[in-house]
Amino acid sequence: MACMKLGSKTDAFKRQGQAWFCTTGLPSDIVVEVGEMSFHLHKVVLRNWKDSLKALQSCEDVLPYAEELQFPKKFIDCLAAKACTDPNLFGWPVLEHGGPMRSPGGSVLWNGISTGAQPKNSSSDWWYEDASTLSLPLYKRLISAMESRGLKQEIIAGSLNFYARKYIPGLNRRQGSTESSNRLAPVGSGISLSEEDQKLLIEEIDHLLPMQKGLVPTKFLFGLLRTAKILRANPSCISNLEKRIGVQLDQATLEDLLMPNFSYSMETLYDVDCVQRILDHFLVMDQVVGGASPGSVDDAQLMGSPSLTPITMVAKLIDGYLAEVAPDVNLKLPKFQSLAAAVPEYARPLDDGLYRAIDIYLKSHPWLAESDREQLCRLMDCQKLSLEACTHAAQNERLPLRIIVQVLFFEQLQLRTSIAGCLLVSDNLDGSRQLRSGLMGQNDGVWATAARENQVLKVGMDNMRMRVSELEKECSTMRQEIEKLGRVKGSSTWGNVSKKFGFRLKSQMCSAQEGSVSKQNNPSVQSEKSKNQHKGKHKKNISSDE
Repeated sequence: MACMKLGSKTDAFKRQGQAWFCTTGLPSDIVVEVGEMSFHLHKVVLRNWKDSLKALQSCEDVLPYAEELQFPKKFIDCLAAKACTDPNLFGWPVLEHGGPMRSPGGSVLWNGISTGAQPKNSSSDWWYEDASTLSLPLYKRLISAMESRGLKQEIIAGSLNFYARKYIPGLNRRQGSTESSNRLAPVGSGISLSEEDQKLLIEEIDHLLPMQKGLVPTKFLFGLLRTAKILRANPSCISNLEKRIGVQLDQATLEDLLMPNFSYSMETLYDVDCVQRILDHFLVMDQVVGGASPGSVDDAQLMGSPSLTPITMVAKLIDGYLAEVAPDVNLKLPKFQSLAAAVPEYARPLDDGLYRAIDIYLKSHPWLAESDREQLCRLMDCQKLSLEACTHAAQNERLPLRIIVQVLFFEQLQLRTSIAGCLLVSDNLDGSRQLRSGLMGQNDGVWATAARENQVLKVGMDNMRMRVSELEKECSTMRQEIEKLGRVKGSSTWGNVSKKFGFRLKSQMCSAQEGSVSKQNNPSVQSEKSKNQHKGKHKKNISSDE
């Protein structure tokens, strides 16, 4: 017994001839005879966590014989009972990590007798490291026993996380710096398993993990999935991991989604098909949880609904992923379209992220036909582009001409709305100034400044009206050119239109305002204009007389 160091105190046993006895003087419960030596044991052994764990570990070498005596089952039940005991149940730590039982007074119990030693505080994960020293078969039995005793699922998930990170090195390669506890990321354990054993361990961890959302970190699930693909794990295991991730996809990051393609074909740089399946699982769960269909609810109610927060986060995540994978020249248009179209339309408050991804894809795939470009651009709604995105799209020569016309049209609407809002503010300022000028005549200097600012605002409104007028003229001209495209075929016609309205559009839009203002404020220009009109009328009269 002293050589095995099974007890917590090796000096608690004394030898008398060919027998070992407990120094406490308590009667022995069992006598074990080994050769000519006999051990008088107390029932010292299952009341302590460390002793029970060492006893269970000693059974691994002679497991078939130990199973006949049902020793592993007794040790596992004892360990499960200790792990499931609530340390705060009686207001004092029932167990301490690596220590013996405690008395209600707070002192350490050795073989039922108080030693006067004071305990330390404990936490729910105190047993993670000890349990990770067990072999996988015994560890599985311990976890099952804990589940049957009603141990919280989040505690079990934490233990599985710890166990997997200890024996699968690939899970720690992308370990973030935001882990709340070092217990979740064992490093330098010195234990290495073969690839086959790691694959079997991942498959077993997948069976043991709870399916409830949020119990397992999403980054940990992505690590399991990535490693499972590398090790060629069972397809059912990979499918289950994808479903687990899909349930809580709104908790993922863009870095998590950028999984390399480990398939034999290596068609694309990243595994787009896997992300598509994960997204499909999330959408199915979102529909089940959401209940009512989005089309039956008013848009304003949808935007204000808390249930839309996860789907909105996922939409933003997918748009960012599309922008990252778009430069891949091997990414086929159907895959890009399928992933972009899978996100519901109501999930995107703005289509700026989708527009950015489409623009990157068009830039990386310049050989696309015009019909394919138009089909791709139909994925976004021009009405949901911000004013900055509209300005960029109106000057983007990579977009089809029809899309540019739509963008210009909706930009006009946004400008008109902005003008109406600014005019409303201007009118309110005028009314407020007139009202307060009669009441507070002593503040003439302040209101004079407000009047000047109001005048500047009105000048800005005039400039915006001129801008809208110029845009309307451009749209009218471009519609005429589009109609001509339907009658006249040939690449030369498209080249002329693209050159005229694609590359020169920016300069025309920028110079429209300056030209209009200079014409209105320059008397010589107006005089010259009237002279030209007079000359035209004079020539017309002469020709009629002839």
